[in-house]
Amino acid sequence: MNSVHLIGNLATDVELRDVAEEKKVANFLLAIDRGSRDGGADFVWVSAWDRQAELCSEHLEKGNRVAIDGRLKSRTWEQDGKRRDAVEVVARRVEFLSRSNRESREAEVMPFEAVSA
Repeated sequence: MNSVHLIGNLATDVELRDVAEEKKVANFLLAIDRGSRDGGADFVWVSAWDRQAELCSEHLEKGNRVAIDGRLKSRTWEQDGKRRDAVEVVARRVEFLSRSNRESREAEVMPFEAVSA
């Protein structure tokens, strides 16, 4: 079974790209606290696809806390004559656990009348 469940904070902003007609991918680096006395974090690349990619791009930014449910995907390629390997998480579900800083700033400057309407 290939199943991954992670909770962490975005270490980068979301990068949204078009990969084909009607096909989008969002990539970001997730920092996951190790929870040990030594502290530290592990970093994992996450990719989300299509509508989920658009939502991540619209609502997430560096520092936001998210829960990821997905699967591991390994890749191998040649670069400068050397073999490179990487493992990333392909998200099935991304749950936003914190409000984006952008949404918080917009709420702070919104006039009182607009909030109470």
